[in-house]
Amino acid sequence: MIRPSPLRTRTTGQSEAAIEDRFAKLTAQFDLLRAQVRQAQQLATLGTAAAMLAHEVNNLLTPIRAYADYAIKTDDVELMKKALSVTSRNVQILIGMTGRVLEIGAAKPQRRETVAVRKVVDDALASLCRDLSKDGIDVAIEVDENLTASVDPLQLQQVLFNLLLNAREAMASTHGGRLSIRGERRDDRVCLEIRNTGEPIPPELLPHLFEPFQSSKSSNREGRQRCGGLGLALCRDLIEENAGAISVSSRPDQGTAFTISLPTNTG
Repeated sequence: MIRPSPLRTRTTGQSEAAIEDRFAKLTAQFDLLRAQVRQAQQLATLGTAAAMLAHEVNNLLTPIRAYADYAIKTDDVELMKKALSVTSRNVQILIGMTGRVLEIGAAKPQRRETVAVRKVVDDALASLCRDLSKDGIDVAIEVDENLTASVDPLQLQQVLFNLLLNAREAMASTHGGRLSIRGERRDDRVCLEIRNTGEPIPPELLPHLFEPFQSSKSSNREGRQRCGGLGLALCRDLIEENAGAISVSSRPDQGTAFTISLPTNTG
């Protein structure tokens, strides 16, 4: 019987240990890079909303300044109180708007819990910091207030925020349209559909839409080069991390619909 050489056994063991150590280091580096890419994706989404936010902030600041100037010039106490009331209300709205937008870009550990889906939908709409009716968009929400899902509420809000921004852009060329958000329970899953009547997505792009840097948008819109596809890739990653799935369909006669499926419990 031929016995293995002690030296060879020792060398083989050392090689395996070195490989395992190298693999562990590469895995740690990959996890770090993935976290950094995730944060970059979230911040890229904020850039899309920046112009909208600036417009709404200006709309709120204009009456604040007008009332403040008027209050300075008048001796009417009641008018002063009204001016201060409007100022205080608009400032609170501004604080809420900026707080919600900052949350969208926040890097926080996942915390899945049972949440009311309708509340997350409302929060996502509020995060747009703009009434979509100003863009000629009719919004219809059919989500029961008692419908719940097991999900990280902030991550679901981030996903919906991205989808709502995309829907708004899709309907920009037609100067309006209809955005419908429907939610229902199917067995042990919650299905949420976000549908818009904007420009359809070309059929050849649909199978690749959730791939990084793939986008249905023009690569050059309003004279600016866009980093396309990061938002939808992020949506897919966040939904899958919550044990869910996301799909898309798009037809000229039916519009574009994103469907999200989520578990109803943490089990």
